[in-house]
Amino acid sequence: MQHFTRRRMIEWTAKSVGAGALIQWTAGQTTSAQGVVSGEPTAEKAGAEVLARGGNVVDAIVCAALTAAVASPHNTGIGGYGGHMTIALAKGGRATSIDFNSTAPAAARDDMFPLDEKGNVRGAVNQFGWLAAGVPGVLAGMQLALEKHGTQSFRDVVAPAVALARDGFKLSAGFATTMRGCSAQFKTDAGSQKLYFKDGEPLAAGAMFRNPDLAAMLATLAERNSADSFYRGDIAQQMADAFKKNGGLVTADDLAAYRAREVEPVALSWRGFDIRTAPPTAGGLTVLQALAILRAMDWDKQPAGFARTHARIEALRFAWHDRLRWLGDPDKSEVPVAKMLSTDYAGEAAAQIQRVVKDGKILPLRTESRRQPGTINLSAVDRHGNMAVCTLTHGGSYGARVTVDGLGLTLGHGMSRFEPRPGHPNSPGPGKRPLHNMCPTIVLRDGQPVLALGARGGRQIPNAVFEVLTQFVALGRDMSEAVAAPRLHTEGNAGLQFEKSWPAGDVEPAERAGYRVTQGFAAVVSAVSFDPKTGGCRAAGR
Repeated sequence: MQHFTRRRMIEWTAKSVGAGALIQWTAGQTTSAQGVVSGEPTAEKAGAEVLARGGNVVDAIVCAALTAAVASPHNTGIGGYGGHMTIALAKGGRATSIDFNSTAPAAARDDMFPLDEKGNVRGAVNQFGWLAAGVPGVLAGMQLALEKHGTQSFRDVVAPAVALARDGFKLSAGFATTMRGCSAQFKTDAGSQKLYFKDGEPLAAGAMFRNPDLAAMLATLAERNSADSFYRGDIAQQMADAFKKNGGLVTADDLAAYRAREVEPVALSWRGFDIRTAPPTAGGLTVLQALAILRAMDWDKQPAGFARTHARIEALRFAWHDRLRWLGDPDKSEVPVAKMLSTDYAGEAAAQIQRVVKDGKILPLRTESRRQPGTINLSAVDRHGNMAVCTLTHGGSYGARVTVDGLGLTLGHGMSRFEPRPGHPNSPGPGKRPLHNMCPTIVLRDGQPVLALGARGGRQIPNAVFEVLTQFVALGRDMSEAVAAPRLHTEGNAGLQFEKSWPAGDVEPAERAGYRVTQGFAAVVSAVSFDPKTGGCRAAGR
């Protein structure tokens, strides 16, 4: 039975989409006794409906994710390259993760993207076009999470996504602007022109955006009560034919071989809190490594001031440097997770950082910054205190900017997340999963999940999650204060970005130490909390 009627979806789209919510997710707080979902307006409503009819947190977040994949196609999609989910159950304090990252096709090679004299991929073919797309993992991940930890059927939780794709919604001005910004690539792809253009031009603000081909495909999967034929069956063959026709590498065998998987989170304990986050190829290891370094230097006991900020920046820089030289698919190369989180290694890093902080300098680290926008994060808690957080993505805006004609399936560009230079742990290879920035994270205390959070914003995601956790775990702020606190961003080099609200007095000493300071925006965090004493469920985002 489809619980989400056409009328209800029209009401949702009028409220959630008409004001431009597809582009800007507004900061706010929500409180509910039945549970809450935080991260994207239309998805939040879909998830709330599931919770209201007795579904658990996994039912709600899977429904919300599938809805977001239709409502926010520039950030993610049913053909999005993938992501991770972290789940923690109130009984027993068990935490687990679902890995639904993309895999490279069997024909992928570490030198498949030729570089120009500046080290850039020629023609940006790892970013845009059919070579940029690997096997999409979103549907497999949602189905696995539902089968392992949900209570409702795939048929029911996909219903609002079907209705939204079929009935459509009016384009906001912001949505239309992003669509026009991608028009150069859309013009070269027949499926994308059909979906995003009218009379040879991108759809304008106020136009109805519908995706009937996607609605029909999702309705077929709903009838079958399974996403399996997306990977092994008639739909998979239609995708494979489109890749072959357009010069892509993904085959029917690649799709059939794909599996989402349940994996053990990586963990760190500090000040009575247990932090669990998705393991590599997700981005959470960088967050935990930076926190481990702060823990080693008793950072939480240091007085407020620039010295404390300086140490915090250097811990992030150190973790980013390790991330960009060591991390890749742990199934295909050695990733030193244990070393990076070990007490000894954190102590060595802390000692180096304390020396440069004392001298008013910075560590001599060099990394390459890259702009990587996009992504949706959803955090959820149910009335029982179970928590889930799911981050899913196309990559950059509209991913590879190609669409499987007849399926309405815009593909993510997971191949862009590989290091194009051969010989790196994160270089492309057959069946490899690329390193990405998403880090869905849950914090437990005394075995009870108390905070779930993640972020959207490309390479800014790990730092934003780190910043909120330093406030919540290390400094004892509540969720609202932790989310509201100003954030900084670094990718391991001397570049340092402060939010506008960052204390102005830190700028001069930071520049004197050797940072190149700029002002900018941080990733957008969506979080939920649970109070075991009152049963109160809250959401906050910024």
